[in-house]
Amino acid sequence: MAIPTNDRSDPADSQVTELVADWLTLDEAAERLGLSTTQVRRLVREGELIAVPVPVTGRSGPQLPALFVAEGEVVKGLTGTLRLLADARYDPEESLGWLFSPDPSLPGRPIDALRENRGGEVRRRAQAMR
Repeated sequence: MAIPTNDRSDPADSQVTELVADWLTLDEAAERLGLSTTQVRRLVREGELIAVPVPVTGRSGPQLPALFVAEGEVVKGLTGTLRLLADARYDPEESLGWLFSPDPSLPGRPIDALRENRGGEVRRRAQAMR
């Protein structure tokens, strides 16, 4: 049975693997979140998390950025931001690129702003892209 992923492209051909330093397998994410791997797969399938194949890590299967998890939970505001990006027709790879690219108006990367509880700023920028 294939592991569900909401990926439509190969990040090995993109800058995503250069932007995201640390990746978690779905099993590792499940352990950090205190969930089952099946529950993490459901979060990916429903668009609450993004997981993509990352061949450069040497591990098989889809993986998600380690920065998506903080203190045993999905980073506050991440799910809403991912939904806004999906509504703006960003595919998973584009969403990862946006979250992990520096934005001088924040300043910093949107993922860092979310982790610093500045989700309102991030969502305003994501909504402007609709």
